[in-house]
Amino acid sequence: MSRIIALVNQKGGVGKSTTTVNLAAALAVLGKAVLVVDLDPQGNTTTGLGVDKRELKRDVYDLLLHHSAIDDVVRTTEIPGLALIPATINLAGAEIELVSALSRENRLKTVLSSVSAQYDFTLIDCPPSLGLLTINALTAAHEIIIPVQAEYYALEGLSQLTTVVRRIKEALNPPLEITGVLVTMFDGRTKLAMEVLEELHAYFPRQMFKTQIPRNIRLSEAPSYGKPVILFDVKSRGSQAYLALAKELLAPTEVVA
Repeated sequence: MSRIIALVNQKGGVGKSTTTVNLAAALAVLGKAVLVVDLDPQGNTTTGLGVDKRELKRDVYDLLLHHSAIDDVVRTTEIPGLALIPATINLAGAEIELVSALSRENRLKTVLSSVSAQYDFTLIDCPPSLGLLTINALTAAHEIIIPVQAEYYALEGLSQLTTVVRRIKEALNPPLEITGVLVTMFDGRTKLAMEVLEELHAYFPRQMFKTQIPRNIRLSEAPSYGKPVILFDVKSRGSQAYLALAKELLAPTEVVA
């Protein structure tokens, strides 16, 4: 059974797509079978994994709204064991179309149930909103990772997000849990970053990942080459941080060398 994890934060620019791409790549390098679902119409995760959106005939939109066969949509990537359900701008209209759709909150859950046995992990990159696409992700997921940038407004919106998670858990998906809060773009040399980290620990005392993702030039450059940072520069601080995060995520269930 796949561990289905939604990466969610309604704030944009906090590192959701970067984390989805690079955590998935790190897990695959560690020998896990991983499926990535790009649920953001911007499609940054799709391009970050080296898939040209212009060449796609079908994407996640077709799975959610047109009941396309999942095998017609899943794409392989450069990393063995890492597959992708891509997104294109077509997904931008899905929020409106889902409003009147039957079982609108369960579309993604139904899709993933047919392939969950094939993967150890499924990572869902959510859009920067709390609309029906994100609700689909939260209904399908077992776990949540919340990426948070180490900035002044880091805690803004987290109360609303946790309220939505609680309501989804109560009404649609009782097993749903917040596995961890991940600090991204972290620079421990600054007073602000340390203050934000302290505030987050106070807000999520038992749910903070020990790993923080640093600000790193190689991490910023990798998407323009369509590669996870582990393929772009495995020795970079960004690559090593995501490997550490993957091992931390695996730690409750197994020992990772």
